[in-house]
Amino acid sequence: MYVEIGCRVLLGTVLLAAAVGKVSGRAAYREFTNSVRDLGYRPAGPLAAAVVTAEFTAVVLLAVFPLAGFVTSAALLVAFTVAIAANLRRGGGTCRCFGRTATPLGRHHVWRNAFLIAVAAAGALAPAGSVRPGEAVAAVAGALVVGVLVVMLDELRYLLGAPNRT
Repeated sequence: MYVEIGCRVLLGTVLLAAAVGKVSGRAAYREFTNSVRDLGYRPAGPLAAAVVTAEFTAVVLLAVFPLAGFVTSAALLVAFTVAIAANLRRGGGTCRCFGRTATPLGRHHVWRNAFLIAVAAAGALAPAGSVRPGEAVAAVAGALVVGVLVVMLDELRYLLGAPNRT
């Protein structure tokens, strides 16, 4: 049960940060829409709106209907991973995954998404059981920390001096 709780919180944190970052202002949303267009996806406006809607929907589903939330999250992350891999084969592009910064796409984005897909699978397959408040709080706290680290991946790579290459 704690695995499911942790997975729900981790995915919810990441997807909520992604959605909020993209709609945090007109400029952020416009830049996200432009990045969708620059990556070669058309029509960019409706596709950008669909991505943000799907991210918010996944967050709500994780909170209310966990299995549906895990499936939606995994499907969304698979679609993102396929788009990233296709753009890496074409020479790259810019990630506005969390709206606020533009980072060159790299293999680390594929690995990040693969990790999150595994989290969705682990959450969906986690056994049910009784929950003790102390352990649940620990699972939530751990998941929040990991979620923030995932959201801050590009910034952490920059701080640690990782090269920006594909």
